Amino acid sequence: MPLLSPDTDTATLHAHIRAGQLLVACLCAEWCGTCRSYRATFTELAVRHPECCFVWVDIEDHADALGEFDVENFPTLLVQRGSDVLFFGPVLPHAGVVDGLLSRDLGVAPAVDAAPDLRGWLLESA
Repeated sequence: MPLLSPDTDTATLHAHIRAGQLLVACLCAEWCGTCRSYRATFTELAVRHPECCFVWVDIEDHADALGEFDVENFPTLLVQRGSDVLFFGPVLPHAGVVDGLLSRDLGVAPAVDAAPDLRGWLLESA
């Protein structure tokens, strides 16, 4: 599956989220050089993990997605299944970090209490 954008892929995002796919979101900023470089890696990860819905969210263009949460370190990753956020935090910009995270049994991972609900935000966006 390709890397999706909340700006251009709304219908596709809605379909995959409603189908129950694991949401893997990278929260970045266009001005961040690390983020710009990491985007190619994140795109490759989306292709390697078609069972997941990968989305790129620019925190400046979509500050409303974060609500009260601030992203201070880039890249920041959010992994969400249904309403449960399974991971939310900064990661090293290497494919192996996300590969390793997705290879864990996230079905038994406890939900993260303090995290934005990107799934809800994506489903609300038209």
